Amino acid sequence: MRVCQVPEIGVKPLIANVETPQPKANEVLVQIAACSLNFADLLMIEGKYQDTPQAPFTLGLELAGTIVEVGADVEKSRIGTRVAVFAGSGGLAEYGCFPSDRCVEMPDSMSFEEAAAFQIAYGTSHVALEHKAQLQPGETLLVLGAAGGVGLTAVEIGKRMGATVIACARGPEKLAVAKAAGADHLIDSETQDIRETVKALGGADVVYDPIGGDQFKAAFRACNPEARILVIGFASGEVPPIAANHMLVKNISVLGLYWGGYLKFRPAVLTDSMAKLFSWFAEGGLKPHISHRFALEDAHEALEVLRKRQSTGKVVITM
Repeated sequence: MRVCQVPEIGVKPLIANVETPQPKANEVLVQIAACSLNFADLLMIEGKYQDTPQAPFTLGLELAGTIVEVGADVEKSRIGTRVAVFAGSGGLAEYGCFPSDRCVEMPDSMSFEEAAAFQIAYGTSHVALEHKAQLQPGETLLVLGAAGGVGLTAVEIGKRMGATVIACARGPEKLAVAKAAGADHLIDSETQDIRETVKALGGADVVYDPIGGDQFKAAFRACNPEARILVIGFASGEVPPIAANHMLVKNISVLGLYWGGYLKFRPAVLTDSMAKLFSWFAEGGLKPHISHRFALEDAHEALEVLRKRQSTGKVVITM
């Protein structure tokens, strides 16, 4: 089978032919139809992600496909089931073996491409906004990187939860995508002062930040008393310092959120969240945005689109 493989840390991924794996007792073999890219894939290539596998490894954190074979401890009735899988790696391949409990049955109305683009982006935003920040109706939510893979879902979910949403992104095209997802106010990070613009809109009660760097600093200074800042990632490349004395004076909480980490210590948080999100999708309440689609042989080009921040929403590779 074909895979997009990182042969060594720091080396450009390549399309390789490897043996199709066989499922262990608690695993299933999935014929993969689609896999979405995440910023973490870029970090893995450089060995900078917290869960980077040992090289050589196959890229692709999340995927969707059909179960075609099961291990000895898995019910044979699962064969033929359409599933979405958060795998951590191994998604950019024609087949993959994954633990049975990682394979979530998709809604009938969901396509493989939508399912591949769904779990991390929507799951991160839902757990962050509901479980961690406890966003309330009528509060003001500031979303940085609002046209990106996770940022766009934060706009969509925040609006569904009853917040007033301020979307911050680079340039009018990306802001138009955030507006279509439900944003009430728009900030162009290239031309506008984030701090002053947010303060003029009444300040932020919750900040959703996958960017870090200077944008974190500006958003921090635009927070209302008792605001909650969600640290989602550092797409800017800079981990910002946190002024603990300012946190104290304004009673601000800074909350870290690594969605995949819950699998290790509290998986029910993710299970309950995904059940709610799939039900919202089935009701027509969520609409995954995929800006770019590529074939597996063009995976390197797809990674460059992500690296150069040319995408909005998600980039998906089909097999």
